[in-house]
Amino acid sequence: MSGEAFLDWALLFALALLMLSFLLTVARVLLGPTLPDRVLALDMLVSIAIGFIAVLGIKTGFTLYLDIAIALGLVGFLATVAFARFIANRPAEEPTPRSGKPSPDQGIGR
Repeated sequence: MSGEAFLDWALLFALALLMLSFLLTVARVLLGPTLPDRVLALDMLVSIAIGFIAVLGIKTGFTLYLDIAIALGLVGFLATVAFARFIANRPAEEPTPRSGKPSPDQGIGR
């Protein structure tokens, strides 16, 4: 197997793995269950997108893709920090019982 054929095979394998991780991460964004889980999944989506860009840069040989990946990494970092501040500053929610009946610690008249 020549070096060029091996590189083509490795790039195809990398793209397949990135596609699988992208689909699993989108499932985590949609299913949650909590807001921090979704924020972490969105940050992971940015990392996967950077991986896609890097693989495409290697496949095409254009170095411009590296600059795009670096810019996306910076924007993704800032978005993650903004989401973390949003989560930290929002008021804590009180848990509600699922059955609709008041729990013993809530009392009747509250």
